[in-house]
Formats: sequence, C-alpha cells, structure tokens
Amino acid sequence: MTTGLIPGEQPSEPRPTGGLPHQRQEPAGHGALHVDNRSRSSVITARAAASFEPVGRSVASARSFVRDTLQGWGFADIVDDAVVLTSELVTNAVVHAGTSADVLCLRADDGVRIEVADHYPEREIPLQGTSVSMGNPDREGGRGLQLCAALAGRWGVEYTPTHKQVWFQLDLPERPVGTRAAGPALPTDLLPIADARVRVAVVQIDRTGAISAWNEDAEELFGYPAEQVTGKPLTDLAAWPHTPGTSTGIAEALQLSRWEGSYGIRGANGRVTPVYASHLRVRDTGGEPSTVCLLVRDHERAVLQTPLRMPSSDAGSGEGQSTDPFEVFIGSPAPDDLDGLLQRTVERARDMLDGDSAFLLLATDDETELEVRASTGLPSARQRFARVPVEAGPGRYGSARMPAVHDDLSVVPGAVPLLSGTGMRSVVTVPLKVEGRLTGSLGVAAEAPGRYSNEEALRLQFAADRIALAVESARLGELERLRRGSLSFLVEASDLLAGTLDRDQTLALMAQMTVPTLATWCAVYTIADQASEPYLSYVLHEDEELIDGIKSLLSKIAPPDPVPTPGARIWSAPAEAAHQAALRTSMRSLGLGEPLPRASSGIGPTLATASAVGGETVVLPLVARNRVIGMLTLGKPTDEHFRQEILELAEDLSRRAALALDNARLYSERTAISQALQRSLLPPELPQIDGVEVEVIYRAAGEGNEVGGDFYDLFPISDGAYGFAIGDVCGTGPNAAAVTGLARHALRLLAREGLSGPAVLERLNSAILDEGARSRFLTLLYGELRPQEDGSAELKVVCAGHPLPLRLRQDGTVEPAAEPQPLLGVMEDLELYEQTVTLDPGDVLLCVTDGVTERREGTRMLGDDGLSDVLTTCTGLTAGAVAARIMRAVERFASDAPSDDMAILAMRVPGLHTD
Repeated sequence: MTTGLIPGEQPSEPRPTGGLPHQRQEPAGHGALHVDNRSRSSVITARAAASFEPVGRSVASARSFVRDTLQGWGFADIVDDAVVLTSELVTNAVVHAGTSADVLCLRADDGVRIEVADHYPEREIPLQGTSVSMGNPDREGGRGLQLCAALAGRWGVEYTPTHKQVWFQLDLPERPVGTRAAGPALPTDLLPIADARVRVAVVQIDRTGAISAWNEDAEELFGYPAEQVTGKPLTDLAAWPHTPGTSTGIAEALQLSRWEGSYGIRGANGRVTPVYASHLRVRDTGGEPSTVCLLVRDHERAVLQTPLRMPSSDAGSGEGQSTDPFEVFIGSPAPDDLDGLLQRTVERARDMLDGDSAFLLLATDDETELEVRASTGLPSARQRFARVPVEAGPGRYGSARMPAVHDDLSVVPGAVPLLSGTGMRSVVTVPLKVEGRLTGSLGVAAEAPGRYSNEEALRLQFAADRIALAVESARLGELERLRRGSLSFLVEASDLLAGTLDRDQTLALMAQMTVPTLATWCAVYTIADQASEPYLSYVLHEDEELIDGIKSLLSKIAPPDPVPTPGARIWSAPAEAAHQAALRTSMRSLGLGEPLPRASSGIGPTLATASAVGGETVVLPLVARNRVIGMLTLGKPTDEHFRQEILELAEDLSRRAALALDNARLYSERTAISQALQRSLLPPELPQIDGVEVEVIYRAAGEGNEVGGDFYDLFPISDGAYGFAIGDVCGTGPNAAAVTGLARHALRLLAREGLSGPAVLERLNSAILDEGARSRFLTLLYGELRPQEDGSAELKVVCAGHPLPLRLRQDGTVEPAAEPQPLLGVMEDLELYEQTVTLDPGDVLLCVTDGVTERREGTRMLGDDGLSDVLTTCTGLTAGAVAARIMRAVERFASDAPSDDMAILAMRVPGLHTD
C-alpha cells in the first residue's frame, strides 16, 4: 500500500479490512482490534458505514448520513465541518470520478475520524515534501483536499490497487463536562453590557394579532399598563415595520412558528425602544394558536439570540478574508452573468440546507407570476421558464410573498406545483424582495418528509435577503440587453414586412422571423371574413423534415378560437393530439390496437411529431383595423416553455405582422378589382379577316396597369367591312383609361350605325367635350377595311392628330398612308375627311402610338424616321413578325423602362407566295 501524506502530519491509520455493508453501526469495543497500531492513544467506541451509488443524489444522502450519525453520537459542535468535508469528498467520488463511494465514521473519546473511499485509484499521488497547490477555491472540483487542510485537525490520502481513500479527523472542543454546547470564554470587558436587572418582556399575541397577555417587565420597558394594550394589535406599537436589512415584517413574523429579529416599540412617552424579539408560535389545549413574544432591549440581544449555524470555513475572519455576507453565500468572485449567479445560488442553497434539490424563480413585472430560471436536482429542461402564479391559493402558504415550510407534500398534493412528480416530500421556500417588492422566490426541497422547520426557513431567508439586490440588478441588466436586441429585431422585421405587398410572401416572412428566433415551430391561421372559419395557411419548423407531420396534425384538430384579446394564451390541443396519435401508433406497432397500414413508415414520424409539438404552445391573435384576421401559433418541443420576454416580443411582432398581412390583403383585393376593370376596357379577341393578317401588341406604362391612355380596336361593321382604330388619350393611368373606354365603345356604336369615318369621329369629339373638366384631348387613327376579290384590301382612313400610318410595299419602300388632320377633344366644329388606301398583296400597313416614335435614350429619339428605317427591314415578314420586330427595336433603343403607353397595329395583305 502506498501512502501520500501532507508534510508534518502523522501517518494515517490502516483502513479496516473487509467489505462494507450498505449501512451499519457497531457497538463500542468492536473497533478495538483495528486500532492497535494507530498513532494515537484514543479508542474507537463506535463505527458507522455506508456505501453510495455514483449518482448525483448520493451527495445529499451522504451529508444526511454523516449529520444523523454525529448528532446521534452527541457531536453537534463538529457536525457542520464534517458535513462540508464529506460533501466535497463524496462529490469527487460519485460526480467527478464516477464511482461508488464508501463512507466510514469512527467515534473516539476525543473526536471523530471519517474516511471516504472511491474506486478510482489512478489519481495523481501527492509527493512527500512538496507544497500542494490547491488552485482556485471557486473552481468546480478539487476543493476537497483544500477544505481538509483548512478544517480538519489531521488528514491524509491512501492508495491501493483498487481504492483511493481520503480520511480526516475532527477533534472535539474543550468544554466542561455536562455542557452540550458552550460559547468561547471571553474577557470580562468583551461581555455584552446589560442593566442591573435584565428585563424580558413576555407578550402573548392571539390568532388575530392582538395582545392577550402583557407582563410586568413589558410594562416597565414600554410604560403601558396591561389593561391599556390588551386587545390592541402589536403592530400599532411598532415604530418601524420590520428588521432593518430584511424583508420580514412583524405581521409576517407573527405567523411563523419560530422567528428572531429586531424592531422598534414606541413607548408611552413617545420614545422608540429598539428591541430584540424571539417569537414562538404555540397552541393551547383547545387547539387555539397564539404567539409568545420575548423582548429585550436590542443591546441585550445576547440573552435571546441564537447563533447562526454556519460552516467553520465561512465563519472565520482571517487576515484579508471577505466578510461581505453576499460573498460568504455566493463565493468570490461572484458570477458576472444572471444565469451563472442564479445557478450558483440554488447550488449553495441546496448545500446549506442539505437538500436534494433547489430552485429559484423570478417574478414578472406585474408580480402575478413566477418564472423558473434555475434549478438543481430537478429535470431542468422541463422546468426552465415554466410559470406558476404568485398567489396559488388562500392563506400564507399559498402565496410566494411569505416564507413557507411544507413537511410532507404527499399530504397536500399540488401545494408546490413545480415539484409535482419529482419525488420531493418536504420543501422550504422564501421570497426575494427589493424595497418591499417581490422579485423572486428561492426554495430547497428534500425527498424525505419533515426535513425542514422554521429554523431552516430563517437561514434561507437570511441568504435570500443578501442576494436579492444582486439578482435583481443582474436581471435588469439582462432585461436591458434583451430589450435592445428586441428593438433591433422589430426594426428589421418591420423593414422586411413593409417591403412586400404579396400575401403569400408576408405569411412566409412571419414564419421565418419567428423560427428559430422565438420558437421551434410556428403555424399561421388566416380568416378571410367574419363568417369564415380560421384556415391553416402556413407551417414552419426549424427541421424541415417535420413540417409535413405538423401540418397533418394541425389539419386534423380544430383551430384555436379567434379571440381578439391581446397577449399570448396557452393552446394545449396540439400537444394532446400529438400524444394521443403517438400512443395509438405505438400500441398498433405492439399489436395492441388496429394493425398499421402497409404504407405506414412506422412509429418514427409520429413520435417525432409528438416530440416536436409536445412542449408549450401559445396563440397570439392577428388583429388589424379592429378585426381578427388570423392567429400566429408558436410552439416548443417536449417539456420546454417560453420565457416572458419572448412572449412580449412575439406580441409586438404579431401586431406588425397583422397590419402587414392586412395591407397585403387589401392590395390584392384592389389589384384584382383594378385588373378586372382594366380588362373590361380591352377589346375581346380580334376577329379573323379573310385575306388580311392582323397583329396587335399593347404595353401599358406603370406597374400593375393593363390599360392606359393608348388603345386599339378591330371589329366587324357589316358583311365584308371591318372597323379598326388606334388612339392615344392625353396622359396615362386610370384617368386616361376612362376616356379610352368611352372612345372605344363610342366608335363601335357609331360605326355600326352606318356613319362614315368623318361623321363617327365628329360625334366622338362631341362626346369627349361633353365630359367637361374630365375631358382629355385624343389623337385617333380610324379606318374601315374591305378585302377585295382580287386579293387586295381597300382602306378608308381618317388620321385625327395621330402619328401617320406607314405603308410598306413589297419592294421595301415605306411611305405615309394618310394626311394629318385636327385631333379630337379640343375644338367643337371639326371638318374631317377620309382618304382611300389600297393595299396590294404583300403590302403592310403599320399603325403605332406616339409611345413608339417618342422612345428616348438621353437626347436621342426614335422618331418617324427611325421607325421607317426599322420597317424597311420587314419586307416579306408576316404581320406578327413585323409587329414583334418593331417592338424589339423600340425596347432596345433605350435601357430604361418605357414611360409611356405603346400600341402597335400591323395589317398585311398576303401575296400569292408568302414567306
């Protein structure tokens, strides 16, 4: 056996051989055979041993074993040191080494020796004669040996091929026989000062808080006779409501079973007497409760005050040691982030009260709910961000604003909802308060019942009061960072939503902004009108393979109710439906239900979907213009919850998204109306004319416009005669389109009345002038077309202020086919005339609006000459090919989009041999 020693220490005693049972305690004398060779003269009088499995809860079990053993032996003075050392050494074994731990307690007449062995001997062996560097005391591991050096009288390490054992010995303090506990012997000048006679006021308070008994010392201290104060509330005499530096007031303290603290009593002479009080809650034989209060002057508090139970390592005040109560509890340096601070808090609270678990909840801004932010010993993934109400029920035990101790949760199920199903039986909870405002709640729980009393509640409240301000400061810092991030997120979201008026794209943006930033999955329901049911419009999950499964699941359950109330509300239907579907699928796969269909892919997708939507699901209404237009549903996977700040951010996003979605809806509706009206202004399909090819190309300027100020038409007038027109109303857009509709329909009606071309245009001119202020001048080329038996075509044309039509002959020459005349809509009396043009086989008549000839690139303009040059290259082409070549030439002439409407009408008389 190899032994590692700390320099200057005595060799360690050999470890008793033989296997250790799970737990045993031997009578005095049984250990004598094992101490013959020990280097000390004390005799082992009792032994207790236990083994612990390599699981986290074994640390708490080991602490309880050592504490119960030493208290049973009457060694209460060294219990705290022994528990601290055992906790560190067992943690090293079961957590860091990952092996079981054997704990052996040996009692002697002068102290206690405790041995902790693990099954991981491959550790570094300390070298003799070298100093041992303990490192940072606040790091996660490695504090066991450092604490042994600081607290134990003697200690050492032993190695064998199968074990590593650390032992330490705690010596009993010197004290007179018969005393169970005693304070240190102090010089006379350090003893507390008291009056010649120490007066202890005994005041009894009934269940209503009123004084029912008042002794002579109380009368002497405060000047009130008993009959004057009997029946009055004790709080009426209080000069300040609570102990300075704590959050427990007198009214609250009177409800506790045991309480100590200081407050002020205003005497009969009006002066305030600071007192130290010890409260004990009792009940009489009839079961009526009351509180007995013992009060002394504050400077005489040593008469009543109970010393705080603190580990020796924390109670020291050596040179340079911090005495800040916050650092005593949290450790130094304190974590600089909120999560780290909260996690350190619950771990220290659990260790301080020897608990199996601990938890810390932070209050929402309105102090109506508490949100789980840190826990240890509990399934943290399930509990994190879960919310519980501050006021869970009637009475003080139902409010998180008061300290509470539950001896056995199995007797009162649901008293602490957070611990339901965790196996915890006893729990103590205390509030965190800052300036009288509830900011959180700290709790410690144990698996055994009856573990905690009001003494532990006082210790935990003392710690909570010390950390409350630091926790609130860290929370506000985190909240400020979250709000800055939220502001940036909302600004970016607003820009993205404002950048589109397409409904489907808006739905996609809503989902993509929430997943995975705010939620794991989301679904958007839309409502067309008040009489329509919500419709599932979009589903998104951060894992694309799960989208179809979630969409299928949501389509089978009723959508959430379209409630306009702002804020997020819980929707449990998806999780319940997913759970039931997964259960049915699993049962069928085991042959316990209906057989699976052959096409089924197994239970994988169903179970994956159930896990994806098994967490918390919330619904936020999409309200725009005082109407619910849909719902935004956000979800988490199994056992996860939303934090309050995320829900508030989601609510802000839903308001912006609702307005963007409604704007997209309105835009789509108005676009559909506009397009329907514009299509009504366009002529129907062009008629087929025997012996003549006709092609039209039309382009309206402006996004979303189908009709502008330019227009065209080709319609039958009578047998063998057809009317054609191409015109340009001054301006573009809807106002010009209105005159377009008037002109096109008037031409058809007038031409079919048998009027000549000039008569048709003169009557149209009068109709335009009758529009008054809404009238606009109009350039118009109107003609009548009659195919001839010899294969030619006769045209009668009137050109009222419009670009002249161009005739392309078979030899490639281009010439105007009409003469210019006055435009319409300007003068009342017009004298127009028509010209006759004959198109021979192979000839082309090209009619355009000024949007073609006035196409510009900088200072250059296409013009009539440019159009003629392009037309000369179209010899032998069909009417469709001619129109297409003209349009390509116009588009290529300039790089910018056209700013004016354009219309091209090409008519060609085919020759005997066409290309």
